[in-house]
Amino acid sequence: MKLSEFDFPLPEELIATRPARPRSSARLLVAEGDRLRDLVVRDLAGLLGPGDRLVLNNTRVIPARLFGTRTRGEAVARVEVTLLEPAAAGGWRALAKPLRKVKEGEVIAFSDDLSARVAEKGETDLRLEFNQTGEAFDAALATAGAMPLPPYIAAKRAADEQDKDDYQTVFARHTGAVAAPTASLHFDADLLAALRAKGVQFTEVTLHVGAGTFLPVKVEDVTTHRMHAEWGQVTPQAAAEINATREAGGRVIPVGTTALRLIESAARSGRVEPWEGPTDIFIYPGFTFHVTDALMTNFHLPRSTLLMLVAALMGKDRMDRVYEHAIRNGYRFFSYGDASLLIPTR
Repeated sequence: MKLSEFDFPLPEELIATRPARPRSSARLLVAEGDRLRDLVVRDLAGLLGPGDRLVLNNTRVIPARLFGTRTRGEAVARVEVTLLEPAAAGGWRALAKPLRKVKEGEVIAFSDDLSARVAEKGETDLRLEFNQTGEAFDAALATAGAMPLPPYIAAKRAADEQDKDDYQTVFARHTGAVAAPTASLHFDADLLAALRAKGVQFTEVTLHVGAGTFLPVKVEDVTTHRMHAEWGQVTPQAAAEINATREAGGRVIPVGTTALRLIESAARSGRVEPWEGPTDIFIYPGFTFHVTDALMTNFHLPRSTLLMLVAALMGKDRMDRVYEHAIRNGYRFFSYGDASLLIPTR
């Protein structure tokens, strides 16, 4: 299975740099078997009903991009930092620009309230120990930090205050992600209420999306690619709800590839088990799904592991037709783009 098989030409103008407003007004391409329908996200309330369970990722994105200064004598230099994940030794793993000029032991100041000491420096990243912890750290980061927009948006414009709302789901609860579960960005309070009124049930899980989600696949034989690990949790209650839906003959529909990867990680026995810890599950064509009946997701990058995941769910030829239709009809791509509802036929 070659990486080049998952490539496709994408017109630059289809890369969304701002989301649709309101959120649920984004377009929705429904692919059920070989049938394609052009709808909008708020139409979900007419597509789903009793027996359907949406699985939502309730991770909360932190404003992980920081701009600071380091001082040596009278010399002051700017440093750009992107937090990656909490470090096992304490503090945070982070990227820095320019990394080569940063030295272990020096302090980077980000605001009057927030600074960090460079505790360790590696070849590609470093470990920072901040002067604040807990709620004080969260408050200082919220003031000093910017949302870590994906590279394909950041290359077109800088993050601003609007992104602190736009790049966060309305049901974000547990802090720890440095990238958003973007399919979930399409939900607003009105859509959630409409779905509940139709009898749709909800289960929340947590997967802290890491910056590794944007890493390119560098091997031509995709089966040899190694996925980045991300921390996730499926509570006993969440596992019980999903299993009960399946036993009753209902559909389990994760919202986003992050929720799908987590529940499939927890279901390798054939049933969803409670789960807490890292997952590096890699889903590509040939994968056996144990719990996913359909998927709501955005349109993904060429040559990406997420494109391989949807090809595994729907079949590669079918997904080729879905993406051809999306491009031909002007759907907006990537994190702030439009959505698809993928319903495979077995």
